This record gives sequence, structure tokens and C-alpha cells, in this order.
Amino acid sequence: MPLKTIQAWKDLPSEARGASVALGNFDGVHRGHQQVIAQAAKAALAGKTSLGVVSFDPHPRRLFRPTEPAFKLMTHAQQARALAGLGVGVFYLLPFDFEMASYGDREFVEKVLVQGLGVKHVAVGFDISFGRGRSGSAELMKAYGEEYGFTVSVAEPVGGASTDGGDEKFSSTGVRDALRDGHPEQAAHILGRPFAIEGVVRRGQQLGRQLGFPTANVEVEDYVVPKLGVYATRTRLPDGREVPGVANLGNNPTTGIVETRLETWLFDFDEDLYGQIIETDLVAFLRPELKFDSLELMIAQIRRDEQQARAIVAPAF
Repeated sequence: MPLKTIQAWKDLPSEARGASVALGNFDGVHRGHQQVIAQAAKAALAGKTSLGVVSFDPHPRRLFRPTEPAFKLMTHAQQARALAGLGVGVFYLLPFDFEMASYGDREFVEKVLVQGLGVKHVAVGFDISFGRGRSGSAELMKAYGEEYGFTVSVAEPVGGASTDGGDEKFSSTGVRDALRDGHPEQAAHILGRPFAIEGVVRRGQQLGRQLGFPTANVEVEDYVVPKLGVYATRTRLPDGREVPGVANLGNNPTTGIVETRLETWLFDFDEDLYGQIIETDLVAFLRPELKFDSLELMIAQIRRDEQQARAIVAPAF
């Protein structure tokens, strides 16, 4: 069955209630998140309930710290696809407003989870916090489960070896740090797949087309901004095709463009993508963004970038 997204928790019909759910923000749906969802899936199978994920829109950080730089790892559409791939049937994308933000941990459980969603099971991560002032914890959720009649499972930390030889916990913060440091392969290790930017292809200055390498331009918008520079990429088109390429992520100082955008040159491809939604994986960081003294120098560097990117994402070409 296709995933159903529900953007409410009050006055839900009976068929939208009674799921076994994983609770959290799940930005990135990384390998740690997947463990929490797996716990909910196990409970759903045992209890013959639907499998749900409860998350929030906007992210609470956006409500409390609206001036912070963008930090999202995925759009809601990407999140829904990732959840569907894990067998999730219901995506409760709950509006996080000042009413919900005012609920203490008990109020949140009673009003949202019990009265609103009628949950049968709640799976959480070991470091969950919920309720006003982040007062709720995994242990408190267990206690509320006993009181209100739903079961609770707690996923233990999931991680791997860090770059300094120790252990690290898979986290959304770890993904963001890896991307900002120019290590998309580390981000992909935590996510279980490459970090990808999805958006509508916008019409730019068309300078690349004039110079022989037309680019598909997508605004970064609410995504965390990875290290600016040039990346080897793979882009998924609306029809499902995947095309290798090379992209500049940045402000394009040579041509004077200032807003951060992803400009992707799709190799051996010449079709009109304007107005279409594409999704581009950042596979490998090649070099920082540079300002060139002439277009000739820029073209020569792009050709070198092309060769390096082809060796990574299109070795057969």
C-alpha cells in the first residue's frame, strides 16, 4: 500500500488511528532513525496494526530559533519516499505550532499520542526528548505507556567507527557536520545513501549552455548548505532515469550570482528540464568554489572537473 500522509492529530477518523508509531523528527531518515522505525515495525507486525511515523512541521528548531541558518537534510517529499521504502504506511506530519509547543511531556502524550492518534505502540530513540522544555525522556515515555495503555520500545544508539578511530553515534548533526566539512561520503555512510538536493529546475543566465555545458539549476532553499564547491553527482529525472554529472554548489563568483544554488551539468544529456523536479546526489567533493580571471580559465577547469567526475560516477564513459 502507498504511504498516506496525515497532517493533523485532532478529530481523526478511526481508520487513521491505532497505529504502532516511531516518534521523532527523522530529518534524513538515517541509519539510526531506521533502527527506531524497525522497532515500531516489529510491534506493528506483532500487534497487527499499521506502521506509522510521527514527525513535525515545521521542525521545532525552526519555531524556536527562526533566524538560524537552514539545516534540513531532506524535503518532506524525500522524507515520505524514504519512509515508504521502509514499509511505513502512515506518515503523521503534525503541525508544530505554539499550542503544541506549550504542552508539557504528559500533555503531549495524553492529548497528541493517546487522544489524538490513539497509538498502540511508541518506538523512540534512547535520546528522545519531548514536551515543553524538552522535559520528556525515553524512561518517561515507558512510564506513560504503562499508565495510558500503549507499549513502548527504545532503540539503542547505532554507530560506527569515527575518523579518529573511536565510535560515533549516527545522527542528523553528524550528517550536517560531514556535509559542511566537504565529506559527502561520510554523510552517505550515516544516511545509508548519498545526500541529495531536490528542487525545481530554474532558468539561469544560460551561460553554461553558451559555453558548451548546459546546467540544470536548483535553489538550495531550506537545505543545510554543504561545503561550497564542485561535486561529482548523480541526478534522478522525473521519469526515473539516473544521469551522472558534475555540479557547482555555490554563489558563482565569476559570473556574479549571489544566491546559493546547485548548477549541475548532466553528462551526455541535452533535454529541456525547466520547471521539472530533479534530485541530485552529492557523491564526491572535488574542489572548493573558485573565482576565475577569465571565462577561458573557467572552461579549462570545468573540463578537468568533468574528467575527474566521470572517473567517479561514470567510469564506463
